Order: sequence, then structure tokens, then C-alpha cells
Amino acid sequence: MRIAVLGGDGFVGWPTALHLSNLGHEVHILDNLSRRWIDTELGVQSLTPMDSIQERCRIWHQQTGRRIHFHLLDLATEYERLKQWLAATRPDAVIHFAEQRAAPYSMKTDRHKVYTVNNNTNATHNLLAALVETGIDAHLVHLGTMGVYGYSSVGAPIPEGYLDVQIDTPDGPRQQQILYPTRPGSVYHMTKSLDQILFQFYAQNDGLRITDLHQGIVWGTHTDQTRRHEQLINRFDYDGDYGTVLNRFLIQAAIGYPLTVHGTGGQTRAFIHIQDSVRCIELALKDAPAAGDRVRIFNQMTETHRVRDLAELVARMTGAEVAYLPNPRKEAEENDLIVRNDQFLALGLRPITLAEGLLSEVVEVARKYAHRIDRSRVPAVSAWTKDIAKRVEHDPEHKRLRSVS
Repeated sequence: MRIAVLGGDGFVGWPTALHLSNLGHEVHILDNLSRRWIDTELGVQSLTPMDSIQERCRIWHQQTGRRIHFHLLDLATEYERLKQWLAATRPDAVIHFAEQRAAPYSMKTDRHKVYTVNNNTNATHNLLAALVETGIDAHLVHLGTMGVYGYSSVGAPIPEGYLDVQIDTPDGPRQQQILYPTRPGSVYHMTKSLDQILFQFYAQNDGLRITDLHQGIVWGTHTDQTRRHEQLINRFDYDGDYGTVLNRFLIQAAIGYPLTVHGTGGQTRAFIHIQDSVRCIELALKDAPAAGDRVRIFNQMTETHRVRDLAELVARMTGAEVAYLPNPRKEAEENDLIVRNDQFLALGLRPITLAEGLLSEVVEVARKYAHRIDRSRVPAVSAWTKDIAKRVEHDPEHKRLRSVS
């Protein structure tokens, strides 16, 4: 297949592009490189050293003989260029990663909220409108998030996208399926909820073939392809805005930093290893809906864990200390989370679960590149409200000079 990977320079996009190229597909990356500019804005860098996207593609070709084509394009602002590229290239499938992906970043300031909504919503709608206008019958696979559902405890498994409900009518009760209600916990999660409505409309109105993957928190470093050469290594975020919770614990352990648990640590989250993430995208591509079908929704996760349990697991494995800090997020202190992922299991996914070997691998990567870590960027300090911001802990190590007068 000819596959467009939108946002293919990112944390999940890059290993996905390599995985699909390795399978023999013709892969085109479209990216505006905004994630690299955000690093500059935040004054932080990937734990792992990243070459330019052009150099990464060159090394891949050198190692495998296969080419990944890169196109510099901003989906949110360059609609005509996007439409022209689609019309000229006519991909068989489009994988949409091209959205600002960090909840804390989306909540930093009003500017970050506006940017996240403009970037994410416009990118998605521009893509959908361009697919309709060009008449391309491409399978669109979108990377969403489990976070659209929120994290309240309802005591029942979260289904894959749709909920059976009973509606009372003058003629008696009627059964109906609706999109599972969203309850986004950040502006970022809100944009993913908006994506769902856009997908629903364009699937029913124009017959677009769409799969929406509600993904859990990604952990891990390597995939089979990124291991092939040092310069193919994936980006790895450790800072308080972009670093995912389990990866952050493992990095903190590697550098002797307290494992920062916010609130009680009773938040339950869904997780998936980076290798499983790219494998799920491959499986979703093979199981495309037909034109006229409703949006196909998968829960792309393999297990759930409480945050404090993960911290205690890493602490036992590494000897790290655990620090309980005020929570910068506006969320429940404790929640349960039961998630259905039957569809991927039926398609043949054999989940990678938390294993000491893979956890140790992340710690070893962190130790190898520890000299690149700016310890001042480790704390999670982006607060959900101004009142919460007053109690955020900026110095978990207690190393700053204190007044004695």
C-alpha cells in the first residue's frame, strides 16, 4: 500500500513509519516539525539524540534499501497544499498522528489552549474535507486517546466506542447505540473528543472509511526497527509536559531523582508498549471498514495500573525513593478503570505487558543518555487552574536555596 503517515516525525509516528516501511509499504511522512519547535520553546530536548528527519530517512534507506519520503507540510494551515498532495499522490491509507499530543502542554496558558484547539481540530477537519474533495477512497486511521472518556468510576467496562442505551418513547422503550459519552480532562482530550464528532459526520455524510484508535499511555523505548541503527532511535520525552508517567518514573530512577507521584497516586490508567502500538496500527490497516460503515473504534491498550502501584514497582526494582506531591491536574484522586480491547485480541495481538526486562531496558537507555537530562525540567508544573497552580511543587529534590531570615 501507499501510506501517508501524518505527524510521522513524532513519538509514535516515527516507529510506525519504520514498521510499515519494513513490511514493504510505500511510506510518505507529512509533518510540520512542530514538536521540535516545542522542544525549543520549552527549553528541553529529547533524552535520546535525534537527527533531522531527512537524515533519519537516509539512514533507514542505507540500512534497508527502502525509502521513506518526507514532505514538510502543516495540515492545520496549508489546506490547499494538503489537497494538492493528496490528489497527486493518492494514498491507499492515511494515518493521522498530526496533533499536539500532551495534556499538560495544552493547559499551560490560554495561548497553549488556543494553539492546541486550532492545530488539532483544523488539522483533522482539513484532512477530512480534502479527502472528500479529492475523491480518494483512503482508509483513515486516527490515533485518539482513552482520555476522551475521562477517569470516573462507573463500575462497568468501557466498550469500544459505542454504548447500548434504552430510550423511552411514546410507543415504548427502544434500543439504540450511541458514541460512548466523552468527559475530557484537558483541552488536549477535548480536541480528541471533537475529532470523534467530525469522524462520525464525514463517515455518515460522505462515506469516508475511518478507524479511530483510543490509545492508552505509551511506554518503552525501542521497536524492532529503531534498534537497527543508533540514528534510527525514537525520541524519548522525560519532561513534565511531554513525558509519559511510566517512562518518567524509569528515567527518574535512573538518575536518582524521586519518583514523583501526584496526589494519592490512585489514578488508574491504561497502558501500551510502543512495539504493541505500532503493531495495532498494522492490524487496524488490515481490517478497514467499508464505505458507508460507521466509524470503527478500537481501544488500543493492553493493561491498566494505578500510578502509585507503578511507582512502587519501579522503586522495588531500582531502589528509588517515591515522593508524593500536590497534583497539578484537576481530576479524581482515586478511580477504577475497566477497558474492553476484544477487537485487537481477535485480530491476533499478543500483548506485551509490564516485564522487568523491558522496564530495565528503559532505565539503561536513560543512564546512557543521562548527561542530556536537565533536572529542572523533570517536575510536572503545568497546572489545570490558577488556584491549583498556587500549590504546585517546583522543586521535588529540595535543592534550591532557602531563606534563613
